[in-house]
Amino acid sequence: MSAPDHIQSTLWRDLEEVTAILSEKDRVREEIIKLTREITRLSSRVVSSVHKGNFEEAERVLLALRSQVQRLLDLVEPHGDLKYTGLVYSSLGEYVEAALFYSVVVDQKLVSMKELGVPIVPFLQGLGDLVGELRRLVVRLLDQTRVNDAEKYLKVMETIYEGLRELNYPDSLIPGVRHKVDVASRLVEDTRVLILSTKNSLRCYHED
Repeated sequence: MSAPDHIQSTLWRDLEEVTAILSEKDRVREEIIKLTREITRLSSRVVSSVHKGNFEEAERVLLALRSQVQRLLDLVEPHGDLKYTGLVYSSLGEYVEAALFYSVVVDQKLVSMKELGVPIVPFLQGLGDLVGELRRLVVRLLDQTRVNDAEKYLKVMETIYEGLRELNYPDSLIPGVRHKVDVASRLVEDTRVLILSTKNSLRCYHED
C-alpha cells in the first residue's frame, strides 16, 4: 500500500470511529435535554405544591422527580464530558432545591447529599437556592402573622448560609456557589429585618 493510500485508509477508519462516537453522544445529548427539562418542570411543581400546602401532591411529584433524576444520572455516567456540563448541573440543582425544601418543610429535617445521590456542585447550588425559597415561605408566614414559624425558618436560612460561607474554595471547584453565598447573605439579613419589623408592627397594634 502506498503512503497516500495508507494515509487515506487510516483517516477513514478513524473518522468512522469518530462518527460512531459522536452519533452516540449526540443521541445522549438530546435525551439529556429532554430529561433536564422534565426535571426542572417537576422540581418547580414540588416547590409550588409545598408552598400551597399540598403535601400529598408534592410527595407524589417528588417521587416522579427522583425517578427522572436517576434516569439522568444513569444516562450520563458513561459520558464524563456530558456529565459535568452546566445543563446537567443546573437541573440537578433544581432537584436538590425542591427535595430539600420538601424535607425541611414537610419532614422537618434536611435530607443529606448522600441520600440525594448528586455530585457536590449541584448539591451546593441547590442548597444555596434553598435560602431564597425559604425566604418566600417566611414572607407568606408573616403575612399570616405566624411569626414564630417564620423565625424557625429564618434560623434554617442562617444555618445554611453560615455553613456555605465556610467553603472557601475557588469558583473553578464550586462554580456559582460563591455568588449564591453572597445572595444568601443579603436574603438572611433582609429576612431578619422583615421579621423584626413585623414584630414591632404587631406590638404597636396590640398596644393600641
